[in-house]
Amino acid sequence: MRALAQYVMRGPLQAGGVAAVTTAVPLLFWIGAAVVGLVILRLGISQGLNVGLWALLPALGWSWFGQDPTALAVLLQVMLMASILRATLSWERALLGGSFLAIVTGLMLPVIYPGLLDDLVQAGVSFYEQYNAEVAQTLGSDLEQVIRDTMNASMAGSYLAIGVGMTMLARAWQAGLYNPGGFRKEFHALRLSPAVAVVCAVTMVLGPMLGLNAMLLAWVAGTPLFLASVALVHGIVGLKKLSGQWLVLFYVALALLGPSLMILLVVLAFVDSWLDIRGRMKPAGPAE
Repeated sequence: MRALAQYVMRGPLQAGGVAAVTTAVPLLFWIGAAVVGLVILRLGISQGLNVGLWALLPALGWSWFGQDPTALAVLLQVMLMASILRATLSWERALLGGSFLAIVTGLMLPVIYPGLLDDLVQAGVSFYEQYNAEVAQTLGSDLEQVIRDTMNASMAGSYLAIGVGMTMLARAWQAGLYNPGGFRKEFHALRLSPAVAVVCAVTMVLGPMLGLNAMLLAWVAGTPLFLASVALVHGIVGLKKLSGQWLVLFYVALALLGPSLMILLVVLAFVDSWLDIRGRMKPAGPAE
């Protein structure tokens, strides 16, 4: 991947070519998005947008002719977050921008792709009626709406998650080429401000009371908190100079425990936004 990043940074022709080809090839759209993100972060928003146009054409093709908005949604997510990160040097603001775009995406999907959602909903209803009749009977007439909200939130939330991942990949490429160790230091220091943490928490709690899609709001508002909690874990491991096996155990536990551990991590990130846990800890070894 480092070789690819080096090739991309040779010039706009190379960057645009790679972005266009990888976006056009099925399942490689994420590379195109990361390439555009790298150009924005390194060379500026203007040049990044020029390269982004190369990737935008095949992404629009997939969106219009293939009825698959994934490549387009992820590309727009990365372009927005990379631009905010380039302008502000703030992961917090970049994540908020991505979350806002995810909410807009969730609102637009039923309008622009009603057929796609209808097909997914019908498949979900058939699945529950055939393999989980008790749940289908319990929900009754609400089953279709619940599945529709779930599918909508899953799509918009997945686009956000992939977009965040590709923005981080682009930042890691940039650091690897021009500032070794910079991304690690930056990620280990990621912490939400108390105000932003409160906004995220309030959105998750009060949004459903206003009749909005609860799962969508929980996904988009919980993503900044969850990522901050992962950064907290990485930061503590780095601060204490612990073995990388601790991170392996952490991700194994995350895979096994799933939502239960995620909720705990979100709460931990909220607490850390007020207490600054890493700032209160002493680094391992003698003080410099």
